[in-house]
Amino acid sequence: MLARVGFLAPLVVYLAVFFGYPLLANQSMALREYTAASFYTGEAPFVGAANYAAVLADPVFGTALSNTALFTVGSLVFQFAIGLALAVFFQRHVPLNGLLRSLLLVPWLLPLVVSGTVWRWIFDQEYGVLNQTLLGLGLIDQGVPWLSSTSMALASVTVANIWVGIPFNMVILYGGLQSIPAHLYEAAALDGAGPWQRFRHVTWPLLRPVSAVVLMLGLVYTLKQFDVIMVLTQGGPANATQTLTTWAHALSFGELDFGLGAAVGNLLIVIALVFALVYLRGLRTQPGAPGSGRRG
Repeated sequence: MLARVGFLAPLVVYLAVFFGYPLLANQSMALREYTAASFYTGEAPFVGAANYAAVLADPVFGTALSNTALFTVGSLVFQFAIGLALAVFFQRHVPLNGLLRSLLLVPWLLPLVVSGTVWRWIFDQEYGVLNQTLLGLGLIDQGVPWLSSTSMALASVTVANIWVGIPFNMVILYGGLQSIPAHLYEAAALDGAGPWQRFRHVTWPLLRPVSAVVLMLGLVYTLKQFDVIMVLTQGGPANATQTLTTWAHALSFGELDFGLGAAVGNLLIVIALVFALVYLRGLRTQPGAPGSGRRG
C-alpha cells in the first residue's frame, strides 16, 4: 500500500501544483473584481458571475469566438491535409527522403516568435517578399495589405499557423503509416486495388486512430495559439484577428482587468474540455477500446 502511495505521490503533487492550483486561482480571479490595484491593496471584491456576464455581453466576444472557430478549423483542416499528403509522399522511396523530411521540420523547431517574425516580413505590404513576387509576376498592381486589411488579416495569420503546424502532423502521421503492415498493400494490389483504393480501404482505416490523436492535439494547440497572432497583428486591425486567447491577454494586460481576462480564459478552457470529452467518447466507441463493448 505504501509503495503504491509513494509511486503515485509525485504525479499527484505535480498535477496539484502545476494544473490544479492555476485552474482554481484563475477561477477565483474570474469571480472577483481583480484589477491592478488588487496587487498592492490586496482587495478584490467578490462579484460572482458578473465578469462572465460582462464578457458574454461584450460585442467583442462574438467576434473573438467566430475568429477562434475560423482560425482553428482552417488551421486543422489544412495542417492535417497537407501533413497527410506529405506523409504518404515520403512513405515512398524517393531520393533524399531523410534530408527532405528533416528540412520540413524546421518550422516546427523554430520558436513561434521567430516564425511570426518571418511571416510578418513575408506579408509586409511595402517590402514583403510575397507582394514583391506578385508585383514582379504582374499579378497585382500594388501591394496587398495582408495584415492591415480587416478582410484579409485573419486568413493571413491562419496561413502562418498552418505553416507552423504542418511538420507536427506529417511526423505523427508518417509514424502511423510505418506501422501498417506492407503485406496488406501487397494483398490489395494482387486483388487489383489501385492507389486510391489502397488508401481508402487500407491506409485510412488503419490510420484513423492516429489521425484522431493528431487532430485532438492540433485542436488543443490551435485553440491556445497566441504567439503567432500577437507577433503578426496583435489581434487587429479592428479585432479582425482577435481570438479568445488574445482577447484574454488584452483584457488582463492591456486594460488591466484581470477578472475579465480570467473569465475569458476559463471559457476557453471549457471549450477545450468539451472537445476533449468528445474525443474520449469517440475513443471508447472504437472497436477493441476498453469499455466499448465491441471487439474488432
